[in-house]
Amino acid sequence: MIPLSHYLALSAVLFALSIIGIFLNRKNLLIILMSIELLLLAVNINFVAFSHFLGDLGGQVFVFFILTVAAAEAAIGLAILIVLFRNRQTINVTDLDSLKG
Repeated sequence: MIPLSHYLALSAVLFALSIIGIFLNRKNLLIILMSIELLLLAVNINFVAFSHFLGDLGGQVFVFFILTVAAAEAAIGLAILIVLFRNRQTINVTDLDSLKG
């Protein structure tokens, strides 16, 4: 049986990597989206670990809702990324600051 502290340590490492990915790389929009997904994965690991160790299925059911929203967010984010790349020929965030309606 793996102790709860190992799950929490893994989740903390994934959370720290995602925060580092967001703050160190502010140019590439694709890496920022991947870092946000990694952040959600770290939170989901916490929900599943606590749900398992407390014997409650509520956290695991909540993870399915989070994964559904994360999949929709990733699909919409990638669609926006493709449209921006077609129009601007770049995915650098610094080049996207002058968007017009």
